[in-house]
Amino acid sequence: MSTVPVAPRDYGAYRVWAPHAQQVTVRIDGAEQPMQPAGDGWFALPGVPAVPGARYAFRLDASELWLPDPRSLAQPEGVHADSEVVDPELLRQETSWQGRSLRGRVLYELHVGTFTPGPDGRGGTLDSAIERLDELVDLGIDAVELMPVAPFPGDRGWGYDGVGLYGVHAVYGGPAGLARFVAAAQRRGLAVVLDVVHNHLGPSGNYLGRFGPYFTDRHETPWGSAINLDAPGSRQVRDFLLGSARHWLVDVGLDGLRLDAVHELCDDSDRHFLAELADAVAAWEQEAGRPLTLIAESDRNQPATVTPTSHGGLGMDMQWADDVHHGVHAWITGERSGYYSDFGSTDALVAVLERVFLHAGTWSSFRQEVWGAPVDPHSPDYDAHSFVTFLQDHDQVGNRAAGDRIHHGIEPGAQAAASALILLGPGTPMLFQGEEWAASTPFTYFTDHEAELGALVSAGRREEFAAMGWAEQVPDPQLRSTFAASILRWQERGQAGHATMLDWYRTLIALRREQAELHDPSLAATAVQVLAEETVLLHRGGLAVLAHRGPGELTAGPRAAEVLASFGEVSLRADGTIIMAGAGAVALRPVPAAEG
Repeated sequence: MSTVPVAPRDYGAYRVWAPHAQQVTVRIDGAEQPMQPAGDGWFALPGVPAVPGARYAFRLDASELWLPDPRSLAQPEGVHADSEVVDPELLRQETSWQGRSLRGRVLYELHVGTFTPGPDGRGGTLDSAIERLDELVDLGIDAVELMPVAPFPGDRGWGYDGVGLYGVHAVYGGPAGLARFVAAAQRRGLAVVLDVVHNHLGPSGNYLGRFGPYFTDRHETPWGSAINLDAPGSRQVRDFLLGSARHWLVDVGLDGLRLDAVHELCDDSDRHFLAELADAVAAWEQEAGRPLTLIAESDRNQPATVTPTSHGGLGMDMQWADDVHHGVHAWITGERSGYYSDFGSTDALVAVLERVFLHAGTWSSFRQEVWGAPVDPHSPDYDAHSFVTFLQDHDQVGNRAAGDRIHHGIEPGAQAAASALILLGPGTPMLFQGEEWAASTPFTYFTDHEAELGALVSAGRREEFAAMGWAEQVPDPQLRSTFAASILRWQERGQAGHATMLDWYRTLIALRREQAELHDPSLAATAVQVLAEETVLLHRGGLAVLAHRGPGELTAGPRAAEVLASFGEVSLRADGTIIMAGAGAVALRPVPAAEG
């Protein structure tokens, strides 16, 4: 397969790939015109410029159905309606931004619709999100990671049932709104990463299969037939995905992409699509003159994901490290069900903090098979910053039946301890919106499907959690109230308790930035000492993080030569021994062992 990055998109022409069609007609502002074959299954309309603002759709052969453009940038009337031509000048607003490497930086995941109340409190937009960027800068955030903004059915949803890989959801503000957001963030020194879904399309408004072999039954995914990456016609499909990535990174000016569930990108080609994408992005970096980042979500626990393509890997810059989340979550909360079954002990906590993966060529009782491969702490191909670590994210909160956050079930001192392990740990840390002030709002699963599909989604949600023994009522994802309950309440930030947690997160992020040991990417310089089943000491070079989950007191902790920060009722004996009345955390410079 070709290794040449896809050519820049021509925004001024009507073109569509429809290799199975004999004839293609385009309707532009109500006027129908036949398109001409242009080779390799493409059809074009020469001599007729695509004027910004025009509405258009395609008809294949004698079908009565008019279809939106697979490469549509805007669907102002929804995913079933005509596409709109977008002025390319709207896509990118000039700034002095030179980009930055995101490795080891502090990321912040947000969902546009619930990040702010938005106009009239009916849901956030990209413009209303801009109004809160200064708070993120003050917190110390380096990059914002947007959950998917691709057009999806209805007004509200997570975005993972999107059907337009080049477009921006109209309710959020469309492509112009995204351009304003990116420019506003970058002017403040914030990089912007976009979560993109290449492994499937949503069930409503997905017309790709009518145009050509975008899917294949060679492979099955949880959503049905896989995206065609290795069957006949796959070259054009791969270029379709590459073109989408180029659109976001080069044309729109984003700093990176988070690639959803790459383990479902089924590809038996000689060269995996991810490796091809990684090499293409490296070429686009030269063109754009700034760093571009690829972050993979993968549950395979394979270091090859972040190994360079030149060394036989997939070439991702970073990958999400779910095992770190599971290890910290299960240890701090005591949960052991489902995929937490192998986690929760201090042994598991040590494993994930020191070596990222618990399942590293070892038995996974949840999967009932041997899983993963070990991380080499001395590898020249990757380091700790290659792994994104988090205490919360949209999945780990939203896929709980009630969307409850970790701090809804534990005391503040325990949250402080867990957050310290993440933010002062060796990985690239990521926060989930509102985590920093222990937001009272949940983050539930919500949708806005048509009635028939919506009823199936609601029933499926209830049945899923009933099978898991969940006794409480599961919020109906189709109800607007379920969505509204998840909208952050920014006024909480100044209230007692919330303000204290916010100050703790701000302090941790500042420490990470100021202290060289705390942003050192070396896993070899990271070690965890177990003081008791409820207490661990994370060593980061010459510094350490004491995390005590409580609920009882810590009567004889390590000796501190200097306390850099603390949360909870902490005191020192005359010799520097740390005493804690309950759950909490201390960042410290330990007394050297020779003086102990």
